Amino acid sequence: MRMSWTEKDVPTQAGRVAVVTGANTGLGFETARVLAQKGAEVVLAVRDTGKGADAARRIAALAPGATVRVQRLDLGSLASVGEAAAELRSSTPRVDLLINNAGVMYPPKQTTTDGFELQFGTNHLGHFAWTAQVLDLLLAVPGSRVVTVASLAHRIRGAIHFDDLQWERSYDRVAAYGQSKLANLLFHYELQRRLAARAAERGTVAIAAHPGVADTELVRHLPRALQVAAPLISHDAHHGALSQLRAATDPGALGGQYYGPDGIGGSRGAPTVVTSSAQSYDLDLQRRLWAVSEELTGATFPV
Repeated sequence: MRMSWTEKDVPTQAGRVAVVTGANTGLGFETARVLAQKGAEVVLAVRDTGKGADAARRIAALAPGATVRVQRLDLGSLASVGEAAAELRSSTPRVDLLINNAGVMYPPKQTTTDGFELQFGTNHLGHFAWTAQVLDLLLAVPGSRVVTVASLAHRIRGAIHFDDLQWERSYDRVAAYGQSKLANLLFHYELQRRLAARAAERGTVAIAAHPGVADTELVRHLPRALQVAAPLISHDAHHGALSQLRAATDPGALGGQYYGPDGIGGSRGAPTVVTSSAQSYDLDLQRRLWAVSEELTGATFPV
């Protein structure tokens, strides 16, 4: 009996609307492709609409008849997040799947338009504000899900540096990435607790996922030697996307779960329910980060 979960296990998504951030390449593209091929209407929420349009054409060629739209979203600008949320709300009355996939990893020291350290500002704060402003499109939709894409890197020197969230005193790109991905999980668990407190049966749930070690464009800031070695310990974007696809579509998935590859060290393999670091389950950390994120972004949630 086949035990591993593949894209063939994704049930029909006909009649559903999925919004995928960072969907023009890598994990986001593969996620959008599969959902479109399974019948979903897919919104590609991307910073570069030219690349988004090219991705939409490629998906349409693979999924004839699918509805694929491009939505400009720059997670590094709170103004852009607000504009994108308003545009989505005006064009899309309901959302079944919100997949927060976009991210940046290990760049040189940079800041977002609003002055946040790029990784924390994009990976966490941008998605925090985005989710806050579009969540009500999901709340009335039975079985809707918010999927947060985290990383094994939340365990690699991951800590929330409340005394220097923006790395103004000194910058360590590895630790900064770890902070941003730990923040993703703290946000995920706090969001699920808030959703569960208000949800009726089959209400909106939050589910997280990580791709293991996936050979995508995210590795472009790694040292050259590590870029060369990456294929030896990684799997491709198609397989890396399976964890978030399972989180988004498996009928048996539950709110608060975290999916990742089942191989040694979680680097690759078939998607299954996994655990995250002890820090990520800390209720005080979750609540404190939520409060700070609201203050920094000005975003408030309907839950």
